[in-house]
Amino acid sequence: MLTSIALFLALQLIGEAISFGLGIPIPGPVLGMIFLLIGFIVKDDLIERVRMTASVLLAHLALLFVPAGVGIVQHWDRICQEWLAIAMILILGTAITMIVTALTIQYCAKWMGVDDDD
Repeated sequence: MLTSIALFLALQLIGEAISFGLGIPIPGPVLGMIFLLIGFIVKDDLIERVRMTASVLLAHLALLFVPAGVGIVQHWDRICQEWLAIAMILILGTAITMIVTALTIQYCAKWMGVDDDD
């Protein structure tokens, strides 16, 4: 379990270093997850080696939202000032995500030869 945690943190650190060093507008943890996905593709047994640690982290996922809640409380005045822009971004982002997801599912279904009746 300690090895898995070290792997997660190392991949996040690498992602942060690349994101900060190259000025890429992608968060370091997202790059770390991409590297983890590449690791899953390249090394077959990696999923089994991190499964238990990932299960524990997922079981306590609610704790990971505490920093976000603290950030909301800390920046409440700014949120009150810019609530309209934040609401519009949330609505627009959700709509774009739903449209892209639907189009991706349609494309994949067509690509795999799945009928609408299935």
